[in-house]
Amino acid sequence: MRRLIPTSCIVLALCASGATGQNSRYDEYFRAYSKRYFGVGFDWKVFKAQALTESNLSPDARSWAGAIGIMQLLPSTFQEIASKNPEFTSVDDPRWNIAAGISYDRRLWNSWKEIPHNAERLNFVFGSYNAGRSTILRAQEKAKTDSLNHQAWSAIETVAPRVNRWRSAETLEYVRRIDQHYTKISKPRLPAGAK
Repeated sequence: MRRLIPTSCIVLALCASGATGQNSRYDEYFRAYSKRYFGVGFDWKVFKAQALTESNLSPDARSWAGAIGIMQLLPSTFQEIASKNPEFTSVDDPRWNIAAGISYDRRLWNSWKEIPHNAERLNFVFGSYNAGRSTILRAQEKAKTDSLNHQAWSAIETVAPRVNRWRSAETLEYVRRIDQHYTKISKPRLPAGAK
């Protein structure tokens, strides 16, 4: 099956956190919950890239806004997701934090059905995860007003600075950093001793 990856996988300098993506400690959870919520053919590494961007895979990460854990979920968001998944017992447990984050990604994925290309749709999902879906909808309206393709993330990037009540630079950098992490962790690794 075809892997789904962000279209804007730009190879830039590594993000400020210096994360290498080499830590495989939670890969089993990213694999399992990617498969559960997105299916067998979906590349689980995109969610690991998201987690690297969110917390550098730190289960102890806390944001100024109160987001917790590897996937940086607000407790209220976690509780809403856990209400439909009673096995998700604690936002502080790395397994359930990752599961809930990917579940939330799936909800956002379903909300962007009008985006025809799956790779492009991921940009809208991740932008919504960071800024909220309503913010990205406002950006789409601005893109339409400017006669841009409102289903293209590049149009959202173009209009972002003119969308009121949005720290757009943060969201655009967030999506770029996910792409950077994804590119880095998806590179084939050479066997030891190979040149």
